[in-house]
Amino acid sequence: MKTKRFIPLLLLGALTLGVQAQDGKGGISPTQLEQIKRHYQGTAADKALRNAIGNNDLRKLALNQENRQAMDTHFSVRVDSKGITDQKSSGRCWLFTGLNVMRAKAIAKYDLPSLEFSQAYSFFWDQLEKANLFLQSILDTADRPLEDKTVEWLLQHPLSDGGTFTGVADIVGKYGLVPKEAMPETHSSENTSRMSGLIGLKLKEYALQLRDKVAQGIKKSALEQEKTEMLGTVYRMLVLNLGVPPTEFDFVRHDAKGNPVETEHHTPMSFLQKYGDPTLLADYVMLMNDPSREYYKTYEIDYDRHRYDGKNWLYVNLPIEEIKQMAIASLKDSTMMYFSCDVGKSLDSERGLLDVNNYDYESLMGVSFGMDKKQRIQTFASGSSHAMTLMAVDIDEAGRSRKWMVENSWGAGSGYKGHLIMTDEWFDEYMFRLVVESKYATDRVKQLLKQKPILLPAWDPMFAPEE
Repeated sequence: MKTKRFIPLLLLGALTLGVQAQDGKGGISPTQLEQIKRHYQGTAADKALRNAIGNNDLRKLALNQENRQAMDTHFSVRVDSKGITDQKSSGRCWLFTGLNVMRAKAIAKYDLPSLEFSQAYSFFWDQLEKANLFLQSILDTADRPLEDKTVEWLLQHPLSDGGTFTGVADIVGKYGLVPKEAMPETHSSENTSRMSGLIGLKLKEYALQLRDKVAQGIKKSALEQEKTEMLGTVYRMLVLNLGVPPTEFDFVRHDAKGNPVETEHHTPMSFLQKYGDPTLLADYVMLMNDPSREYYKTYEIDYDRHRYDGKNWLYVNLPIEEIKQMAIASLKDSTMMYFSCDVGKSLDSERGLLDVNNYDYESLMGVSFGMDKKQRIQTFASGSSHAMTLMAVDIDEAGRSRKWMVENSWGAGSGYKGHLIMTDEWFDEYMFRLVVESKYATDRVKQLLKQKPILLPAWDPMFAPEE
């Protein structure tokens, strides 16, 4: 009898709390609602805007006609490349960008007509390594409850096709490179969401199984074997979608005119040694402009890596002007760089122009948007979302940058001949990450790298992988 009376009392209490939450302070009262409604007056101008907005794309209506003058495409410092790549419907910009940096050096060194490394090959190993990173991390945290913040984060992010330059270094450094013709793209490599989603779903299932086995007291050796079997299933799924990664292959090298010069036999590691850039993969510095955190500090983001035994994203946080000077030094030495930014902000995709003045939403909506870069990061309104290859800068007589250009991986028909041009002001506001070879880093940066890095959690705003 006590139990029967107790349950209705609990329900009654919950209903009472719900009513109090709806009727208590903090809700919209009738008086407040009348005040709120006054902000739309229904004037002729309001009605005209409402009619226009209701039937059109906001971006088209906000396109700033005063900023439509002819675009200056001259750059005083430019590194040329041959051939625009296309990541299609995938989040592999980080991989395309890193490989494009290396291929530019190979094309120049061997005077090749063109060269493209196989993104499908590197992506195959990236997905397998990320699966292992997830499963091993599940084992490492198996003594924690499911509600633990780290465990929750892991289960929410079992696998992704996005990443950073650390992934390029870790994957290519371990598995080497092959030319695109040795392992071409497939539908799944160009449209990754379905494959990655299915593998991620299986990994979540495996996570629960591993946690159960740990709870049962299964020995470490048996757990390792169980994980190996799980990775075997992932490997099979990857082969079905991407193909079998080659262990050796022939590569026909051509001269600048396209004539065959030599047929070379390679393994992925020997191809990396000759046509890749092992030095870059081992000797680079990652720079960040994050005004929400203290400058001149070194930071590391937990789990922000592609291999369990790889490197987390570790960077030196610097004012934007110091990053620019290292970028200019690299470009003057004909060396491209891995660069990432918040590409979706103020992009005029038709012209391939990134300019803070491209769109005037404030005039269209009658609303000001006043957050600065620091505030946008703190509120997750902006962050690094896309990687491209920084290849050009236009500088004035005093050596100051005026505009920049990147080689993109959205195909030759996108933007400005496959490139994007950005104003210096846009660079200040939406550039986040740059990877430079150590020889272009300042002495101060090299000293800062000797600091013990400040470890940030995986859910830090700067974790977001480039896609």
